[in-house]
Amino acid sequence: MFSPSKEARIQDTTKRVRVNKQIRISPIRVIAADGAQLGIMDVDAALAQAIEQGLDLVEVAPMARPPVARIMDYGKFKFEQAKMARQAKKKQHVIHLKEVKYRPGIEEHDFMTKTRHAREFLKDGNKVKVTLMFRGRQIAHPELGRQVVNRVATELADVAKIETDPKFEGKFMTMILAPK
Repeated sequence: MFSPSKEARIQDTTKRVRVNKQIRISPIRVIAADGAQLGIMDVDAALAQAIEQGLDLVEVAPMARPPVARIMDYGKFKFEQAKMARQAKKKQHVIHLKEVKYRPGIEEHDFMTKTRHAREFLKDGNKVKVTLMFRGRQIAHPELGRQVVNRVATELADVAKIETDPKFEGKFMTMILAPK
């Protein structure tokens, strides 16, 4: 089965632009390469001017009456658009939800290690889901679990705020922390 490349999928999401012979509606308003208005003219005359300058006639506002076309280097225009899209994508930051799991009877060193990992996740700009797992008879003492979860919240209070308060979901107690 054919699988289109990443660029092809990106290109499909952009609107279709009519170029040169694809422009059928006549007359059109024409803008020169330097931005000057050339006025309303026939498509063939505008196309002849574009070819004479070694450029393309590109429809920029198809819904206007009359439609607006610009004389420009279409290849360069597409390259600049793709370049701007890549830069915009590079600057965006996706927030992930990272999970750190604790137990009610966790030892001090293990607690500090897991809390350090949660601190690093928060500093990277990600949210952290603190999950406390109960096993067997531990579920009979939810106050021990709540103490651990509250201790995590106080340890990370300088870099995080509580987005979702601790709540019970079956054998788990969960709390979500977001970076400040």
